[in-house]
Amino acid sequence: MNKVLPELKKQIHVEDLINIFEHRYSEVSPIWMPMQLEWLNNVYRTFHDYEKFMIIMHLIVKTFEFYSLNFIKLTYEEFFNQNEIEIAKINIMEISKSLNIPKETTRRKIIELEQLGTIKKLNKKIIIDRSTWPNIKPQDTIRRVSRFLAIISKMLYEEQILSETISSQKLSEVSKENFSHVWKLYYEMQMPMLLNFKKIHGNLESFHVWGICVVNQALNSKRNDNSKMDKEGFLEKYIFSSDDTGINAMSISDITGIPRATVTRKLNKLVKNNFLKVTHKKHYLTASSHQYELKNVQKINYMNLSKFAARVFNLCIS
Repeated sequence: MNKVLPELKKQIHVEDLINIFEHRYSEVSPIWMPMQLEWLNNVYRTFHDYEKFMIIMHLIVKTFEFYSLNFIKLTYEEFFNQNEIEIAKINIMEISKSLNIPKETTRRKIIELEQLGTIKKLNKKIIIDRSTWPNIKPQDTIRRVSRFLAIISKMLYEEQILSETISSQKLSEVSKENFSHVWKLYYEMQMPMLLNFKKIHGNLESFHVWGICVVNQALNSKRNDNSKMDKEGFLEKYIFSSDDTGINAMSISDITGIPRATVTRKLNKLVKNNFLKVTHKKHYLTASSHQYELKNVQKINYMNLSKFAARVFNLCIS
């Protein structure tokens, strides 16, 4: 029996998605930004430490790369039904360089992960123990990503790029069926986002706090305005505007899970460095400084999102 090959003309190209994100930004961004912040909230709450989670992400990606090189594909159930997963050999220098974490900090974080029982040394093997699964199982993330991509598929259909929309159920099923492949792509999209914002803000706590202010301002500003606009117009009107729609330190702490004292300290530094400004009511909102660096990072983030989305869409239509 002849194998049915995917039709090249039906494939979704990265450029198609870049155009959607650029020209329909006012529709995409209010969905994507809160979803990313929700993921970041979960990252922090997993270990109350971003860098520990990033180390686990790095090790899982390396493991998925090994699977791919050996033509192994694991479903969601196959991956998480195992009692333990052997992971790539820990190379502290490589992790330190890849994640931009000082070598000694990397070493300390790995020791702390071992003390938590998250990773274990078994003879000459390094394993992730099954007790870690509740912390890193991406059930909710798969559901949110699938819903987001279903909305994007509708936009592609409206632009006559897709012949029919793809349901969130279909996207979820395909992601779980191809889990080791899709989640490698997902982490490869998320890791540069974290590293690039860390470079701008100096640390991920500051980025997280700033991100909450950005999303709050964008959603509040757009609540009574459903007009469609491209990326440049949206950013100028809602992100770098002076609209008084800020958020206070207590709310940021409640949303992120970051202790209020830490949030207050990061807010003060963000104001000092002109990433945020503060009203007389102690509400924090975005400042117009640093637009060039932030727009450049966002451009990279949406390029990586386009690559990820194109790969998942093409899995669905192949």
